[in-house]
Amino acid sequence: MKFLLRIVLATALVNLAPAVAAAPKDAVASPALKKEFDGFIEKFRAALKANDSAAVAGMTRLPFMNDSAIRDAAQFHAKTYASSFTAKNRACIQRGKAIYDRDPYKNESYSVFCGEMIFVFTKTPAGFLFTDISVND
Repeated sequence: MKFLLRIVLATALVNLAPAVAAAPKDAVASPALKKEFDGFIEKFRAALKANDSAAVAGMTRLPFMNDSAIRDAAQFHAKTYASSFTAKNRACIQRGKAIYDRDPYKNESYSVFCGEMIFVFTKTPAGFLFTDISVND
């Protein structure tokens, strides 16, 4: 009976090993990328603290979320900033921890989760920019 139990246990471990080995590893930002993002988010948070929508728009990829109706700072303020950057969300972004991610296409980004919203900052050829607001599901 003990021999049969050992065989079953060994078989289970052998079958489990590939699944454990194939588990995705959390992406880790390089020190240089982290330093670049830290500089960007410090400026972004300062703009939020000052409630400066023009400065935030200057750190945003426009047209925002590829919406041609949000292609400049005035449109960004009217259609995005006023509704998405409430006092509560501005405070959340200022104190929230940014989570690093790298997608399968090697795009690198940081996200800050604020209740039902996710604010995304993506590395672009021009440096980091605010690129997206998503629903936290």
